[in-house]
Amino acid sequence: MGLEIDIFWLTILMFGSLAILLLAGLPLAFVTGGLACVFLFLFGDAQMLNIIPSRIFPLMTDYQLSAIPLFIFMASMLERAGIIEELFDMVYKLLGGLRGGLAISTIIASTVLAAMCGVIGATEVTMGLIALPAMMKKNYHPTIACGSILAGGTLGILIPPSILAILFAVVAQQSVGELFIGAVIPGLILSSLYILFVIGYTTVKPEAGPALPPEERVSTREKFRLLGNMFAPLALVTLVLGIIFAGIATPVEAAGVGTFGAVVVAAMHRRLSWENLRAATMTTLRVTGMVLWIIFGATLFVGFYVVNGGQAFVNDVLLSTGLGPYGILILMMVILVVLGMFLDWVGILLLAVPIFVPIMKSMSFDGVFGLPGVDPTELALWFGVVYMVNMQMSFLSPPFGYALFYLKSVAPPGVTMAQIYRSSLPFLCLQIVGLSICIIFPETVLWLPRLVYG
Repeated sequence: MGLEIDIFWLTILMFGSLAILLLAGLPLAFVTGGLACVFLFLFGDAQMLNIIPSRIFPLMTDYQLSAIPLFIFMASMLERAGIIEELFDMVYKLLGGLRGGLAISTIIASTVLAAMCGVIGATEVTMGLIALPAMMKKNYHPTIACGSILAGGTLGILIPPSILAILFAVVAQQSVGELFIGAVIPGLILSSLYILFVIGYTTVKPEAGPALPPEERVSTREKFRLLGNMFAPLALVTLVLGIIFAGIATPVEAAGVGTFGAVVVAAMHRRLSWENLRAATMTTLRVTGMVLWIIFGATLFVGFYVVNGGQAFVNDVLLSTGLGPYGILILMMVILVVLGMFLDWVGILLLAVPIFVPIMKSMSFDGVFGLPGVDPTELALWFGVVYMVNMQMSFLSPPFGYALFYLKSVAPPGVTMAQIYRSSLPFLCLQIVGLSICIIFPETVLWLPRLVYG
């Protein structure tokens, strides 16, 4: 029999030691898994040891998780095929004649890329290498240049096929297809907000985003040629998402189609080689391995906490604040943003979602300002998309937002960390606006899945 401990002190001990070890720079997967085993040994009993296999084996055999390596391989293969460079080049030449055209091109290209890969790091780094030097060369203001890459890159976590949506669906027992479809309109709203900000900023300050000089613009014939080059990858994305939305295939089956299609697209672009195949496979192996180890560690950590009454404790603490359902939701959003400053998105999902989703399901959201609320049967879907919008903010939140460091790692020497921090703030405010729209007008999330699934 393990030692007896009050749930309040167990909470302090578990999450305090988690914070200390993470600040010491230890990997999240081993910290959560290791701490779970230590606490099981100290405060558990022989029965509780069953948590380890009972939490890990269902995840190892979960069919939906097999979409993760397939979508990561699809993204890696398209990246190796040079699609990201060609896509930016196409949009840049189509829109370069507009004021702020390069930044708008970056956001549009990032939105399309988000639909191709759903992996944030790849988009941030590649756009930082291609788009940032191009904008700095044309004397774009750092707020516009860095901000458009930062904000555009984070769309990968929201717009389908998002890896985050697949993981959320597994943890919250929600349909992946519904989450994919529910995230489409919020993703497009955020993308539009970024573009409108760039247009507004460059209208007030034309020197912040000068248009391409006439001699650098391309002819209509050249524009059609560029569009033709991008036909295959865009058709692939449309096919993959189309068969999911039409209900013809599950996300896993669609991921399989996408993986094969990415190899075909690479061959069409004459980039299919053993070296590229090997590199894409190794990237898939590394990223999938990292995600799965974090899943195993974090699910043990949370499992032990919940078994010891952690779920009821957090529920009581939140309800004792006296805030209504929407107040508690906002408090959850703040907690997630704070966690996002220190943890990666997989860790946050595995630590917070198993505790937050049951609390959300126990409350009724009847709408604010007299607007329609959320049906109890659709609460998990709505919260899932709201959560995904929030996770974008965690990537942009100074001081430790991952997107900020991805960009700094590839930025030209003249771009300072302070400039990157400052450039993220206006777009962070726009993400708060997008999050508010999803909370106040839940139909932005629920209308499309209802239309498709009935």
